[in-house]
Amino acid sequence: MKVNTKKTSDTSVEIKVVLGKDDLKVAEEKAVNRLAKDVKVEGFRKGKAPLDIAKKNINPNDLASVTLDIAVRTSVPKAFEEGKSSPLMIPNVEVTKYIPGETVEYTAKADILPEVKLGDYKKLGVKKEVVKVAEKDVKEILENIQNAYAEKKVAKKKAEMGDEVVIDFEGSLNGEKFEGGAAKDFHLGLGSKQFISGFEEGIVGHESGDRFDLELTFPKDYHADNLAGKKTVFSVLVKQVNENIKPALDDELAKKCGPFKTIDELKADIKKNLEAQNNAKAEDKFKDDLVLKLVEKSKVSAPEIMIKDQLNVIKNDISANAARQGLKFEDYLKQTGQTEEDWEKQARDIAEKRVKASLCLQILARDEKIEADDDTVDAKIAELREVYKKSKEALKNLKEPNVRQDIKNRLTIEKTLDYLVKVNSK
Repeated sequence: MKVNTKKTSDTSVEIKVVLGKDDLKVAEEKAVNRLAKDVKVEGFRKGKAPLDIAKKNINPNDLASVTLDIAVRTSVPKAFEEGKSSPLMIPNVEVTKYIPGETVEYTAKADILPEVKLGDYKKLGVKKEVVKVAEKDVKEILENIQNAYAEKKVAKKKAEMGDEVVIDFEGSLNGEKFEGGAAKDFHLGLGSKQFISGFEEGIVGHESGDRFDLELTFPKDYHADNLAGKKTVFSVLVKQVNENIKPALDDELAKKCGPFKTIDELKADIKKNLEAQNNAKAEDKFKDDLVLKLVEKSKVSAPEIMIKDQLNVIKNDISANAARQGLKFEDYLKQTGQTEEDWEKQARDIAEKRVKASLCLQILARDEKIEADDDTVDAKIAELREVYKKSKEALKNLKEPNVRQDIKNRLTIEKTLDYLVKVNSK
């Protein structure tokens, strides 16, 4: 077998292969073995005739076709191995010459795993951010707790932001009612931003019994096309104003929130939890920044097929999130004011960065001999079994070898990220 490898880009190759008599002889023997099973020779049971006798009874065209198929299929992996290339998909093969028993010439093309030259990953020069907990952050949590324990009290006063109002309302476009634009005895927290801009603000200053109109305009990016950017009039009747009576920030409130004796203990616990959240976010950002810098310092190209795979992953994630809101991918595009071409152009950049990051981390894991061991993989699968114990399909999938390998790959990447953090935290 003669192999001539030509790189057509950093991520693709074209390999020309020439097979000689010896190569075809081996392939033909395998073809005879395969075809002989279906050959019926007089005096022998079907498929039981000696191979040399069976060969004489095999259709020459069938023998030539199967021999070619075996010769090409068995030689393609060897050709790529000899060319030191790893195809990312089944190569596209074109036979350019075939003389049975003499020679085969073909060309194989494929996207390949690119050569990756890592930068100095132990000196990436990235610093982990230190995010302190501000007093206002603790205060915000305490206000949320007060609101959660607040008692509503009917108030004979004008509505203010923070109050709850009970209203009847009816919206119209050019005097015509529209679907979903009316309700009775609707409880609305002023400041909750449940309605379009101007609606809640327009209720402020009104009291029980007030009837009035609000002239508003729907946002241009409103999810309902028939309303987006349109002027509307809402007729509103305020039926009740409820004032939220917040509890005092004292020891009694702290006791309601958990095993706390004083308000100071509650504040300390809130601060501790916020610090843990901030540290987790800072750690995640540190990892992201390290990977971005690693890619920047490395020589790596993203194969087109891997970029397309990532584009599909991104699109599927968006579609799944949209579906949970009863929307389609096309609705998402409308809401964001994009065409599919605009979206793909933007998403392609994200996909390419993901592919490059994945390739760099894979090479780093290989070079540093980082791998998730079987015990770690088993523990993760056991954890997932518990999470999905009510789903027969999910439990069945967890037994599949390819799923186990995927879990091992992800755990290996996590371990590699931990290593990257360790060597850049000194």
